[in-house]
Amino acid sequence: MAERQDRTALVRALGSAVRGEVEFGTTARALMTMDASNYRRVPLGVVAPRDADDVAAALAVCRAHAVPVVPRGGGTSIAGQATGTGVVLDLTRHLGKIVELDAASRTAVVQPGVVLDDLRAAAAPHGLTFGPDPSTHSRCTLGGMIGNNACGSHSVAWGTTADNVHALTVARYGGDTLRLDRGRWDGAPAGLRELVGSHLALLRTGFPELPRRISGYALDALLPERGPDLARAFCGSEGTLGVMTEATVRLVEAPGSRALAVLGYADESAAAEAAPGLLPYRPLTVEGMAADLVREPAGLPRGGAWLFVETGGDTPAEARAHAERILRAADAVDAAVVTDPAGQRALWRIREDASGTATRMQDGSEAWPGWEDCAVPPARLGPYLRDFRALLTAHGLRGTPYGHFGDGCIHVRIDFDLLSGDGLARFRRFSEELAVLVVAHGGSLSGEHGDGQARAELLPRMYGDELVALFGRFKDLWDPDGGMNPGILARPARLDENIRFDVLPKRPVDVTFGYPHDGGDFTAAVRRCVGVAKCRTAQPVGTDVMCPSFRATGEEAHSTRGRARLLHEMLAGEVVTDGWRSKEVRDALDLCLSCRGCRSDCPVGVDMATYKAEFLHHHYRGRLRPATHYLMGRLPRWLRLAAPVAPVLNALARIRPLAALAKRLAGITAERTIPVLAGETFTRWARKRRGRGTVILSSDQVVTVWPDTFTNHLSPEVGRAAVRVLEAAGRTVLYPERGVCCGLTYVSTGQLDKARTVMRRTLDRMGFSLGDPLVVLEPSCAATLRTDLPELLPDDPRAAELAGSVRTLAQYLEEFAPDWQPPRLNRRVAGQTHCHQHAVLGDAAERRLRERVGLEGELSGGCCGLAGNFGFERGHWDVSVACAEEQLLPSVRGAEPGTDILADGFSCRTQLAQLAGVRARHLAELLAEGLDGPAAHPSGN
Repeated sequence: MAERQDRTALVRALGSAVRGEVEFGTTARALMTMDASNYRRVPLGVVAPRDADDVAAALAVCRAHAVPVVPRGGGTSIAGQATGTGVVLDLTRHLGKIVELDAASRTAVVQPGVVLDDLRAAAAPHGLTFGPDPSTHSRCTLGGMIGNNACGSHSVAWGTTADNVHALTVARYGGDTLRLDRGRWDGAPAGLRELVGSHLALLRTGFPELPRRISGYALDALLPERGPDLARAFCGSEGTLGVMTEATVRLVEAPGSRALAVLGYADESAAAEAAPGLLPYRPLTVEGMAADLVREPAGLPRGGAWLFVETGGDTPAEARAHAERILRAADAVDAAVVTDPAGQRALWRIREDASGTATRMQDGSEAWPGWEDCAVPPARLGPYLRDFRALLTAHGLRGTPYGHFGDGCIHVRIDFDLLSGDGLARFRRFSEELAVLVVAHGGSLSGEHGDGQARAELLPRMYGDELVALFGRFKDLWDPDGGMNPGILARPARLDENIRFDVLPKRPVDVTFGYPHDGGDFTAAVRRCVGVAKCRTAQPVGTDVMCPSFRATGEEAHSTRGRARLLHEMLAGEVVTDGWRSKEVRDALDLCLSCRGCRSDCPVGVDMATYKAEFLHHHYRGRLRPATHYLMGRLPRWLRLAAPVAPVLNALARIRPLAALAKRLAGITAERTIPVLAGETFTRWARKRRGRGTVILSSDQVVTVWPDTFTNHLSPEVGRAAVRVLEAAGRTVLYPERGVCCGLTYVSTGQLDKARTVMRRTLDRMGFSLGDPLVVLEPSCAATLRTDLPELLPDDPRAAELAGSVRTLAQYLEEFAPDWQPPRLNRRVAGQTHCHQHAVLGDAAERRLRERVGLEGELSGGCCGLAGNFGFERGHWDVSVACAEEQLLPSVRGAEPGTDILADGFSCRTQLAQLAGVRARHLAELLAEGLDGPAAHPSGN
């Protein structure tokens, strides 16, 4: 009772003192239990301050109530320092302003929630950039970078974050504010100058000299000969001293052009030993990675390991000449210089996604952080890596090292068993022995991400007891009440406490999908999310789709990571206590478009569309469902019944009062127009012309076209066009003898028992060999057959056989009719690649086919926002439109007159028609028109 009263009083006091949001509910707490580390701590609540005054007010209230505080940026910390048991300050929601950018002085003044890429984008028009650039640059914040003293791949040229900070404004626990500048003791906590002055000898001798020494507090920055530099001493303090509310940072001149020398070596040790020899050539980066981390080595030269060495210049020729000088000096097994920006981005993406892809070994087993970023002097990196590999082998562990070879900093995820007592014991033994090894090589336990809970316990191995005791006194001068992020850095928690997996079920959860990539274990599937937060980007990366609902709302709960965190807490049962019936999880999943983008774009392959379907299946089992589940979720059935009276229903739908009533009863948003039913279905048309196709000469000239619900009942013209194209390619087109359905709408609404019944009936009805090619025209149906069918019916071999036969039209023509010459269209196109195609099927064949027929122009990425039933459901209109406005609608509005609009998905075409008044067409339709000659049909725009 007293605890509840104390919490109520705290909430009331914060609500009175702070203008930002004060959230102590289940969802807010569940979202903040973890960062990107192995650790989990449950906070009391979350405060999102609106400005620096709010930060100070929250700190004052928390001190008055003796409640600890954890400042949090993007939540991508890997050592556990962004988790805590008190109040989490979410500095991303409102404190993301670039206060000032002075190109003349090459400085910027920023708030803590500014995302690094936003600062770089603001500086770019002035030819400037912020030098440090962690691989999470699209979502990490300047406050988090300062807290952890982040570095990134360009630190060999521009140093760490601490090297690029001029001044800080800091709020302490209790609310008083300090200004920290270089060269001045003004603003220092009382007693700090005296503490430093009485320990000069220890501070001068106790810190190893190496470029990536991030561990511990940077007390040596306060030596007289170095400043004192209070701002630098604060950097890397991991939220344990105070909260940065404003920072003045240095900007550096960005090269006008860049080139990338990719150097292949026999193994990682050879690459590591070569790296220091390249530093005199003043490269921008010297990054390394080994072959065991690369899933698809496309574009990489021969070798078992590679160095990525970026060079800059005022012109492309100068950058290339710089790269070629390095190539000649490198003595590599093989090498290449890449100057094409797109080619460079593709290669850098392999490196940047490593923080996620490294979490899975090549056999699919899990690997975890914990020893993510040790650093040694660059000249010692080769020997250190050999000793490190030997230590892994001695403990029966595996890892895939990669990282900043030019700075001697290695990232690695290791296949620790963090689920059992024996595994945790081995985790501790290995950690203790690795700390000794790193120190023996003159290194730092942390070379980039900070110590957090993962390594702070072992700091005495690196610094000795006397200096670590001084760290504690330093912390106490800043935070005498011990309220700032306790358990981190000074007086740390044990490295094997608070493991985030401890609370998860020990036995597999009873689920419906097969989860073949996670051993059939739903808990293991949810564990996939390690928190790297690529789903939290404000702008899509290239043609990526993930995560449209986060970009539309900006809310963590509507990111892939946020939903995974809620599912984790649902399984844990401590914060989210009502399991599959959880309203909080349901509400977070409600705005998931099931676009499947995370399945391909998430570095660890989180598949939120599947998790959502699983959750809805359990959540509504034995309960009344939303009206749209009965209408849109069972659309194939209703459309079959409606087909004979389609003209009558279309006429009724044009009567506004009747249409409004129907939409209200069905849970459809009022802004939507009910789609027009086809007067003649595709299957009816096909039955009428059966037997009129090309004469069958051999079985390889036969192809079956799948009559999906959308093509059959809503856009049969697409099916007819596809048949024309296939017959022009010399194929006999067959169709299933009886009605079949992939089960898509049942899956997307979580009616999984019904979906499996429909799928089994479909397999029974297939009147042809399941191994024969099957052309599916609707990308969402093709994706369902390719993935959901075998994952819902894992014990039926026919399901896997049918899934393997699925092809898009372009894939079929490329694979089975490579000699067919398609018509030359010579048109410009715009539009969108369907999100399910991007995620599951890929669009390489479509790109090549468009090039062959002369369709010029790129299709946008992202999601159209309609996403099957999503955009029709009441309450989704604003998000649906926001998703369309992100890429699709601007690309269509910006198209030149006469441009054809391409969209293979029915939802995409419907969204364009309803939001932009544009008729988009399937690729099959353009190809069919071309069969009649280039002037036979006008543009569809």
